Amino acid sequence: MAQGLADGHHVDTVIIGESQSLRSDFILSLRNIPGNGPSALILSYILHGHIPFYTGLHHDPILHSKLSLSPNLLQITLDSDLAAHFASSLRYTSQALPINALLDTLIRPNADTEPRPHSCVQWQHHPDRAVSHLVLGDAPHAGGQWADDAANKIGDIGTLSYAEMLSLPGYSFAEHYKRTSGRPLPDFMRPSRREVAEYLAAYPEAVEIADAISTSTTVRDIHRTGDGFFVGSHGVRCNHLVLASGIFSKSIAPPPLLKPLSTLSSPNEPVLVIGSGFTAADVIITTPPNRKVIHIFRWNPDDHPSPLRGCHHQAYPEYAGIYRRMRLASASTDDKTGPSPWSKRRRSDSFLGFRNWETTYEGLPNAEVVDAFVQEKGRVAAVSIRTGDGQTLTRRIGSFAYVVGRRGSLGFLDAKLRAEVLLSSDNNDNDDSTSANAPSGSVSGRTLRAKAEQDNEIAPHVFAIGSLTGDSLIRFAFGGCVSAAGKILEEAQKSPSRASVDGTLGDRDGVVDDGEKVKGREIMNGNGNGHVKARTLTHIHTHHTDLHLDRRKIFAVQEAETSAWRESGWWGGCYVS
Repeated sequence: MAQGLADGHHVDTVIIGESQSLRSDFILSLRNIPGNGPSALILSYILHGHIPFYTGLHHDPILHSKLSLSPNLLQITLDSDLAAHFASSLRYTSQALPINALLDTLIRPNADTEPRPHSCVQWQHHPDRAVSHLVLGDAPHAGGQWADDAANKIGDIGTLSYAEMLSLPGYSFAEHYKRTSGRPLPDFMRPSRREVAEYLAAYPEAVEIADAISTSTTVRDIHRTGDGFFVGSHGVRCNHLVLASGIFSKSIAPPPLLKPLSTLSSPNEPVLVIGSGFTAADVIITTPPNRKVIHIFRWNPDDHPSPLRGCHHQAYPEYAGIYRRMRLASASTDDKTGPSPWSKRRRSDSFLGFRNWETTYEGLPNAEVVDAFVQEKGRVAAVSIRTGDGQTLTRRIGSFAYVVGRRGSLGFLDAKLRAEVLLSSDNNDNDDSTSANAPSGSVSGRTLRAKAEQDNEIAPHVFAIGSLTGDSLIRFAFGGCVSAAGKILEEAQKSPSRASVDGTLGDRDGVVDDGEKVKGREIMNGNGNGHVKARTLTHIHTHHTDLHLDRRKIFAVQEAETSAWRESGWWGGCYVS
């Protein structure tokens, strides 16, 4: 990992400048919370001189014709024709930014219907293109929020994404899985969050970018200077600032009435969970099966549906199971409806069998805690709850989880730079996270989205990548990283004195996947194998738009259709691979 950061004086392996002042292009990860997440790692990989190139054979003829003329993906621009093509094509219905959707379909064509898609991207290593940079964050190792999740009890819960969609360039999750387990990666595997955290922690060493990665470090007091930026906490000057700090660094705090409940500590009493999303479901899933859960959640499926609603019951049984209990609880409060036969039919699901839901789960849709009394020296509390239909209940609880969402922070920027970054940000969010005057520069996925839809250079020489742009999945992190890297490397080429770190990375012959030697560079498959529509803010949710699908079944159906087609013989002498 990067050395010499603690005293703010030495970053000599990654610093290059014309004067004696410390100077570097700079990737800022997280402050006061886990940092160095996937987006920062992808960008660091590119800035080490790994350039993505289009190799052809994409199934979309419009994309193929445009990219064949200019295969260097760092030079890609989403012109009006290409943007309109993404907005109108049914095959690109993702709510991700167009540039992120573009790189996703190039790296993993047909990823939602094929278990092992062949990438249309090769990563060529050009050490002469490397740019000095630092990646700073306070996680104990690379991985960002993943490192935090792995350290607590939700680390054993499966990821939302399948394993092949979690890979970073140069060293895929499949390679890491085989290296650590001795077995090939199974198709359609949802690894645990702990497994992903371990993969991300191993990634910098595997792809030789650890020289730029700094962990366990707090960043603060960043301000603009006449010719760049100054990081006060480290005494570092830099030409570019890339914000990869994410939107999951801190949980939204409970209101004053509920804050005293956060310290309750009686494991024998029920746990009160407030929230309707994935984190609330994680708390319920990890609660011992014999402990009662009192679950208060918002229920408005027409206007504000829970993100759990889209989870396929076989692909995501734990989340679909929680949503099913929420729906049953809501139905039981409506005199006009009751539990459906469909719900009863599914009660034998393996996930639902891990607890007796009738006795250990109490769902209270649209309820509200109206009073709370802490008792027994802070170990338990009695809470008064007003239900959605106006009744008042009293419940005794021994712990409390207020999980209604998370926010990021830009508090590490000084007030002037923070105001510049947030200037003209969309203000349709009904919280304080879109205001330059928000406490500690609080930000959500909506805060910078409008700017990112235009350009992820959200202020002169300041870039936003990852979930700060509103795209939270790893598979949709590549586009923003490629866009930012393209501009940084283009400027570095115009100013050679600030470009590469001679001798740090070193020239080396590369190897193409089939063994062909290429002097002075490495070519790697887009998923690492072979080597160690404009969107509007009203459409932004969690971007988990494919959770209603069971990709295993889609693939099985396609295989059956292909087999029948092959056996029919109507295609005559056509070759089918």
